[in-house]
Amino acid sequence: METSAIIAMTLLVAGLLSWPRLAQAQLWKATVTPLASIIGSGFLVLGPILAQAYGAWTPLAMALLCLLAYAIGAAVRFNIAALDERGHDALSGRLEHLASWVLSFAYVISVAYYLNLLGAFAVSLTPWDTEVAARLVTSAVFGVILITGWTKGFSALERLEQVSVGLKLSIIAGLLVGLAWFFAEKASTEALIVTPASLTGWPALSLLFGLVVTVQGFETSHYLGEEYDAKTRIRSMRIAQWVSAAIYMIYVLLMAYVFRPDQIETSETAIIDMMRIVAPVLPMMLVIAALAAQFSAAVADTSGAGGLVEELTKGRVPVKIGYAGLVALGLMITWGLDVFQIISWASKAFAAYYTVQGAIAVVLARRAGKSAIHIAFFVAVTVIAAMVTLFGTAVE
Repeated sequence: METSAIIAMTLLVAGLLSWPRLAQAQLWKATVTPLASIIGSGFLVLGPILAQAYGAWTPLAMALLCLLAYAIGAAVRFNIAALDERGHDALSGRLEHLASWVLSFAYVISVAYYLNLLGAFAVSLTPWDTEVAARLVTSAVFGVILITGWTKGFSALERLEQVSVGLKLSIIAGLLVGLAWFFAEKASTEALIVTPASLTGWPALSLLFGLVVTVQGFETSHYLGEEYDAKTRIRSMRIAQWVSAAIYMIYVLLMAYVFRPDQIETSETAIIDMMRIVAPVLPMMLVIAALAAQFSAAVADTSGAGGLVEELTKGRVPVKIGYAGLVALGLMITWGLDVFQIISWASKAFAAYYTVQGAIAVVLARRAGKSAIHIAFFVAVTVIAAMVTLFGTAVE
């Protein structure tokens, strides 16, 4: 019955997302891009990490992450509206230029993050489930991306991104049904588990800082100006953050109290073994979602990084050279760091970008004559993002 319910919900959501009236709606198309980015990779690794570190306090940790992301999102949304109304002045223009450079560097690390997760999940259900095998798969996919970018370009793969979004959201819906069923069974027999946190104080906070990348992605709305007007981008970002926060909160509430500490591993694919306890069908579904979602996300960020570098250098660094540089750095990261270190560095990179965006919001708010409260809020966002950049730590 449980497996049937999981499959039925997955198919139902897949059908809903394929419904032309929804799929072609402008607001939904604008929302899908940030939504897919926010709940992409994070969904695969976040649950086990939080459950092991924060135990019964996992929902609070998740809520704090979502609130931090929403506060940063508010600064980015303000920038979208202010720039649409008045454009940049000299100072905010220089800061935006800096932000673009920081973002291009963040893309490099995020591509390594996506593809290292892809490699880990690709070998997770095979006899070759080793770190070296996973890195070899990651390296091979880097090669595929480089060859594709140098020859045909990524336009041929754009359809894959659209398909992977629907696939990922559908499988997440099925996973939530499976977890809800498992939670209800535990609750009905009074077998829910309340585990104390293994981290408290500053170590708990610095780990949370190191996980910011798992709720990152909403900023993509800022760069959809050629396709959507400012109001649509602002509204779509807000909806994406609301929906993703709801999904994440339901997810961690359902899984925080049903696993014993010995059932929660510290590995990038821990979710597979945990979901095997919930329902036998879930591990394969998660692997399918991971492979499609991570590859399409890596393609999108590779394309974005190459385009940014070409634009920022005014064509002196062609987009193909940008791709080559990204792949070279990605391979160095792959063979030099583990996945949790990559997650921490990706969080730092995006937090540095958010720090600059916060500073831009402060400049634009002062120029627009906003209240002291508004300005103080953006200053606080900037300071917190800077703290994340400096003090975020990796999972041990």
